[in-house]
Parts: sequence; structure tokens; C-alpha cells
Amino acid sequence: MFTGIIEETGILSEKKQGAVSAQVKIRCQKVLEGTKVGDSIAVNGICLTVTSLAKDGFCADVMAETMRRSSLSEIAVPGVVNLERAMAADGRFGGHIVSGHIDGTGQIASVCQEENAVWYTIKAEEALLRYIVEKGSVAVDGISLTVAKVTEQDFQVSVIPHTRQETSLTEKAAGSIVNLECDVVGKYVEKFLLGTKKQEKQSRISENFLKEHGFF
Repeated sequence: MFTGIIEETGILSEKKQGAVSAQVKIRCQKVLEGTKVGDSIAVNGICLTVTSLAKDGFCADVMAETMRRSSLSEIAVPGVVNLERAMAADGRFGGHIVSGHIDGTGQIASVCQEENAVWYTIKAEEALLRYIVEKGSVAVDGISLTVAKVTEQDFQVSVIPHTRQETSLTEKAAGSIVNLECDVVGKYVEKFLLGTKKQEKQSRISENFLKEHGFF
């Protein structure tokens, strides 16, 4: 599990593209501290398993499903990526619950400055927007952000200077593709509610059934 608080930006220095999968090498420093082969690191919000370590970075395998769902195939080499190690049990929960499992991608429609903040408008498909709510949380390229506004076509986030400076957002402009992970709580709630309704439809037990059999 991650929190969406980026520890450092790294450089995607190599990307060996297969037919539908890839192997990547990330140059970095801070996230290597205490990291072992087999550990998880979020790269632009994508949970990847470290397959090998070097003094200046790590390597990871990327499966086909991840390539299809994320923007990793769009990033040119060398490219700036956000990095976060999996949350330690005794760590501070500074952002929100981030699984590192990308739901899909969005496209930045506009970037606008407002005094000390920068507004990003991000277009996304309806299937993703249904889980994005005003004043809720969303992970954009692994960054935990608060949703300021949602429409039928897009949503907006307002970013402070520190967040821009410490992440890859400084590299993003209108047209950039970003990874999106919606709040996992909303997805679970929907799943439970839909499952309950389905069970109710399939059940032969009703109020009339109970009355007929002496339960009222």
C-alpha cells in the first residue's frame, strides 16, 4: 500500500519494450534506502516489483495489463517519474489509501496559474469519473490530490508550489497523459451494493413469503 506522497522523482533511463510487456530501469537515490529485491515501488503510481538493484537505481518487469492500463508506454526515455516506496507499518499516513493499481489514464486539458496554486483540468472517461467526487481523493501519476471540481467530462485539482516542485507535474502540459487511480473505498462500496441488489433479485424470500409462513 502507498499514500500518494512522492518521495523523489527518478529518471526512466531504459525501457526494453516487448510485444505487449516491458522491462524498465529507473535511476534514483532516496527510494533505494532499505529497498531489497522483491520490494514494491510505485512508479508514476504503478506498483512495480524490484527485480534487481544497482547503486544508481533499480529494474522492474511490467506486465501487459499494466502497459495497457497506464501511461508507461507513452513515456519517452529518458523521462521523469514519481517514486514512492510501499508504506512502512510505522509510517505516517500523509495522503490517502493508494494501491498502486492504475484504473486508467486521463489527459490534461489545461494548466492555469492562480496566485500560488496551479489548476490542472484532466479529461477522463465516464467509467473513471463515476468514482471521482468533489473534495474526495485521487492519485494522479501516484500523487495524492484533492478533487476540487468534477463535470461529466473532466475534473480539476489545485496544486501548491511544493507539490509541483517535488513531482513530475512540472513536466506536464496540456495534452500530457497521466495515470489515474480512483479512491478504492468507492469501488468497494459500489461492488458490495451491486452484489446485495443482485442477491435480493435472486432471493425468493419476500415480505409476503414470510407472512404466508407465519413470520409476522
